[in-house]
Amino acid sequence: MEERMVKFYSQENNNLALHAIPGHFATSHSHINYYIDVTSIKARVKEAKEAAKVLYQKTGNPSYVDTIVCMDRTEMIGGFLAERFEQGDFMSTNLHETIYVISPEMNSSGQMIFRDNTKNMITGKHIVLLLDTTTTGETIRRCLECIRYYGGIIEDVVAIFSTVKEVDGHRVESLFTEKDVPGYQAYEQHDCPYCAKGMKLEAMVNGYGYSKL
Repeated sequence: MEERMVKFYSQENNNLALHAIPGHFATSHSHINYYIDVTSIKARVKEAKEAAKVLYQKTGNPSYVDTIVCMDRTEMIGGFLAERFEQGDFMSTNLHETIYVISPEMNSSGQMIFRDNTKNMITGKHIVLLLDTTTTGETIRRCLECIRYYGGIIEDVVAIFSTVKEVDGHRVESLFTEKDVPGYQAYEQHDCPYCAKGMKLEAMVNGYGYSKL
């Protein structure tokens, strides 16, 4: 599978690139014709710093930032993004005047929860939500519902790769879009042309990687 991998560089920062593998893959909410791999951006310090720099420029310049909620192992980018906010002209309601960087826990039912020791980092706090890839917006919607349930105030939603521009009235800004991967398509599971042709799925994919079938 890796032999088919294609590299696409960011048009805004040539130090950033994603890898895409063509094929027939399934996410939790859709079928896609490219597996988007952003592992290096999440795992390499230099690339994570560059990603944070670009994402900071794409945010809506919120007046307050208290917490960055990170999904799918984006905590390193979240830490560098927090540094960018702290170096900029922003305010925080946190008494210690620094930003929290946390991730929700997923329970056995796939629901996102925050434990009692982290709820205070969400309730009444101004939140930036950070994701790796999103194609349908369903994960973002679930994140927003969870944050609102715990009393958080959504300021910005940012991602490494997104085909979604807006979810529940919140603009989604990203480093890469489907325009950066020529031919990229996402389909509803019941409307997938590959399935209609009898082509088997190659792998299940998510923010942790892919599992061949």
